[in-house]
Amino acid sequence: MKERLVEHLKAIIVDDEDLARSLVREYLGASADIDIVADCANGFEAVKAITELNPDILLLDIQMPKLNGFEVLELVQHNPAVIFVTAFDEYALKAFEVHAVDYLLKPFTRERFDQALALARERLSRKEVQPLAEVLATARNKGLPLERVLVRDGSKVHVIPVGKIDYIEAQDDYIALKAEGKTHLKQQRLAELETLLEPSRFVRIHRSYILNIERLARIELYAKDSRVAILKDGTQLQVSRAGYDKLKGLL
Repeated sequence: MKERLVEHLKAIIVDDEDLARSLVREYLGASADIDIVADCANGFEAVKAITELNPDILLLDIQMPKLNGFEVLELVQHNPAVIFVTAFDEYALKAFEVHAVDYLLKPFTRERFDQALALARERLSRKEVQPLAEVLATARNKGLPLERVLVRDGSKVHVIPVGKIDYIEAQDDYIALKAEGKTHLKQQRLAELETLLEPSRFVRIHRSYILNIERLARIELYAKDSRVAILKDGTQLQVSRAGYDKLKGLL
């Protein structure tokens, strides 16, 4: 009787702590159907590995320098079964529970690890896609405004501090971030980014523009009930009536 071939699953481990990666590698090693295809010590390595290797399972730490776990997921298009690994992010845990995304709270036991792995296998067997976009949206701490915007350019990742942004322009399903004389394109809706920025600093002056008011030099009347914002570098942006009312409230 021929032995049935076991379908192998590809797994990637992402954690900035050597001991944590070693423990996960040891636990995964007991599963004959899982191949560890990458072991990443930071978010940049993880984005590259996930993009190139298309893992089935991703064991992802949250608290990491440079890029955290949420930012890694924001930058990849692949949608693996994600097991989050965290030490203390209570708000994140609530998000995972709401969206049925499994997580491991450090320190975790072998039994708890096996439970998470079993859930990942079950989801993969049902070809169930995790709602990562919803997880990311819920897991963001709404009490803190966005401090940086991540833009993927091929294999490169640009990290743009929001203070460097002059303005943001809507371009269909993309946004164009104007910062330090450069333009960075990101697949995101302007309305979505607007909710993440500090409202006292970034103002939606038009359906197509969000302005960093620190860059504003003056507002001029262009025609009847039509105004333009003149930036310190001479750039001119159209201002809607609603946008003008917002600016008057802040200036």
